[in-house]
Amino acid sequence: MALPTVAIVGRPNVGKSTLFNRIAGERISIVEDVEGVTRDRIYTNAEWLNRKFSIIDTGGIDDVDAPFMEQIKHQAEIAMTEADVIVFVVSGKEGVTDADEYVSKMLYRTHKPVILAVNKVDNPEMRNDIYDFYSLGLGDPYPVSSVHGIGTGDILDAIVENLPEELGEENPNIIRFSLIGRPNVGKSSLINAILGEERVIASPIAGTTRDAIDTHFVDSDGQEFTMIDTAGMRKSGKVYENTEKYSVMRAMRAIDRSDVVLMVINAEEGIREYDKRIAGFAHEAGKGIIIVVNKWDTIKKDNHTVSKWEDDIRNHFQYLSYAPIIFVSAVSKQRLNKLPNMIKSISQSQNTRIPSAVLNDVIMDAIAINPTPTDKGKRLKIFYATQVAVKPPTFVVFVNEEELMHFSYLRFLENQIRQAFVFEGTPIHLIARKRK
Repeated sequence: MALPTVAIVGRPNVGKSTLFNRIAGERISIVEDVEGVTRDRIYTNAEWLNRKFSIIDTGGIDDVDAPFMEQIKHQAEIAMTEADVIVFVVSGKEGVTDADEYVSKMLYRTHKPVILAVNKVDNPEMRNDIYDFYSLGLGDPYPVSSVHGIGTGDILDAIVENLPEELGEENPNIIRFSLIGRPNVGKSSLINAILGEERVIASPIAGTTRDAIDTHFVDSDGQEFTMIDTAGMRKSGKVYENTEKYSVMRAMRAIDRSDVVLMVINAEEGIREYDKRIAGFAHEAGKGIIIVVNKWDTIKKDNHTVSKWEDDIRNHFQYLSYAPIIFVSAVSKQRLNKLPNMIKSISQSQNTRIPSAVLNDVIMDAIAINPTPTDKGKRLKIFYATQVAVKPPTFVVFVNEEELMHFSYLRFLENQIRQAFVFEGTPIHLIARKRK
């Protein structure tokens, strides 16, 4: 289910990123010992008073040159369109500026909740200077010191108070999938081709996120799917297509709601850095992943083309070694008939549960093959392991000391589990815990 979105906007040097980090807390640091996994700071999840939400730092607005640069308008329009709640950060040290007034007028017309955070109010005496910000017409200003953490609780209270109401649980039997990737990789064409591939479209239904349309359909085996289509979000034109940060937001909202993500790559253009960034988000979110190489009909091929592409993909996406690769064409519909079964198979992998007894047999066999490591004369002891969650499958390994579990040995155990059980297309998480 998609999380509500909070966007932080403002001009440079008002402390947007500092407030972003303060709200995000420890979750801003993505810990993954795999080279190539994205560690992008503009988008993360946060929680306050048992409400989870996504938070976006729309930094980089430059208002040095009049008339305030096009980026101000771009960033503000991103926030207006995508966010459920907007936090507008200004500086208490500098007072109201022309750039603040320009953005505030745009935010005022959105009719969305806007929380005015007056940052850099580092001492009580400065609170008397915040009242000038009432002139922006955005309600009560909140004095904040992001550096010292003063007032951030009030900001978070206001955010939670203005978040949209939580929706009920969705049908767990429906498999939800989305197509993500750079513009012009053929996502829309693939969507149309998939729906036209001997499917019965039950009904187009409004999605739980604004401006998105979910398409519900049933395959020949009676399995229900919901395809999360973000194409409807393009209607505002150039702002979306020209702003990479918006593309990230749009993909993230689709990823949040998906069980399986189809990462689409354009065979004509090859792998780009943006592809790795977006795929990294899906991996970190624990979603099932299929790497879909589209426009396969348009490139010249020989006996080694497929193997070269597969080697290149595995080299660039080392953290997606579990993800299957398929070469398709939306135009000729080459291999598209395989996608529904692949999605179903990965969904089953995502929901697989391994009995503890069987799991521990695999762990003990792994230790016999490769004994646990030692550090300063102390050996890691593994007592037992158990599965604690699905989507993605998550295992807790109870040990004598967590510090002795090196990430390389955790990776070895993960590989042994993958060899013993079918987890194609899904990440699996292993967590070391000290036995109490």
